[in-house]
Amino acid sequence: MFNPKIVHILGASGSGTTTLGNAISEKYGFKHLDADDYFWLPTDPKYTTKREPSERQRLLSEAIAKAERCVISGSLCGWGDIFIPKFELVILIETPTEVRIERLKQREYNHFGNRILPGGDMYKNHIEFLEWAAKYDTAGIEQRSRALHTEWLKKINCPVITVDGTKPINEILKKVGLSNG
Repeated sequence: MFNPKIVHILGASGSGTTTLGNAISEKYGFKHLDADDYFWLPTDPKYTTKREPSERQRLLSEAIAKAERCVISGSLCGWGDIFIPKFELVILIETPTEVRIERLKQREYNHFGNRILPGGDMYKNHIEFLEWAAKYDTAGIEQRSRALHTEWLKKINCPVITVDGTKPINEILKKVGLSNG
């Protein structure tokens, strides 16, 4: 069993990074820190106004310092590079695009309800988000993509585990092999 202090989980939007972060938190007692909570300002609707990178870094640094052990889910590429030396384990989740898009549709509906449906005030943003997310496997490094994550992972100096985001969460946890500390 592996007992890291700081674990980072990354993958495409809808791949299951937050779900795995929650599961690691619940099963092993890690503090779960989601990158979206640091990247975005709290707005209505959510995910519309970015924080300044220095503010993201400060807030995440403070949260890490308060945690005995933490799992950070979501993409830190670019703005979060200062945290790379702190990682003791990185988990890359790979999930097929069609699975991710269905998850994202459900997640968006759970968050925003009818606002994302045709005629809703968020419909256009929702469609643009799904189009952006669908480009993960084909886009270049200009956006959150497989290419960007592949380049970013070259900077990592700790173990990297790749998991299949379509597998049951308990199977993924078993593959990761963490201990209760």
